[in-house]
Amino acid sequence: MEQIERYFTDLTDVQKKQLASLGALYADWNAKINVISRKDMDNFYEHHVLHSLAIAKAVQFVPGTQILDVGTGGGFPGLPLAIMFPQVDFLLVDSVGKKLRVIDDIAEKIGLSNVKTVHDRAENIPATFDFVTSRAVTRLDTAWGWVSSKIAPESKNTLKNGLLYLKGGDISDELPNGVTVQRFELSEWYGEPYFSEKSLVHISSDAK
Repeated sequence: MEQIERYFTDLTDVQKKQLASLGALYADWNAKINVISRKDMDNFYEHHVLHSLAIAKAVQFVPGTQILDVGTGGGFPGLPLAIMFPQVDFLLVDSVGKKLRVIDDIAEKIGLSNVKTVHDRAENIPATFDFVTSRAVTRLDTAWGWVSSKIAPESKNTLKNGLLYLKGGDISDELPNGVTVQRFELSEWYGEPYFSEKSLVHISSDAK
């Protein structure tokens, strides 16, 4: 939590309490099912919570923004972002149902009312959203193919509606056609070596 509070200085007492509760809740669930890599639990806040919150460094979602979190796994980046933006609605989607039960339980225990989960594939979600978020579940062009039709045309945030994708390494051969790409290096925001080669990629359609 020291890392979180160092990089995010405007947290409310409620947000601090919710974020501080995550470590023990995920550790308890991880002892029952493999939500997060066992070896990664020692770095839970840095590798999962702080990593997820990088999106909050790129854009401060306005109230009423609709977010679809694809391939959410144990709830990242969606759950930490839902704590950060209590007036934003998050739909967390994954094809592995048992992990969604973990998210539902944790969201209930920490009092998050802006999170819903769906056990399905992103392609089957009928609604549209301001942003789709995800953490390196596949190649960028593949992910864009899954979600481009789910992005609402009218933007109301400082970033144009689109895909916000946390990914490391070279992405030059993964970029889809007909899009605008903006890349944020996480090392610009965070000093830990873990983030030295990680980035946040924002993809939006070139269409008006």
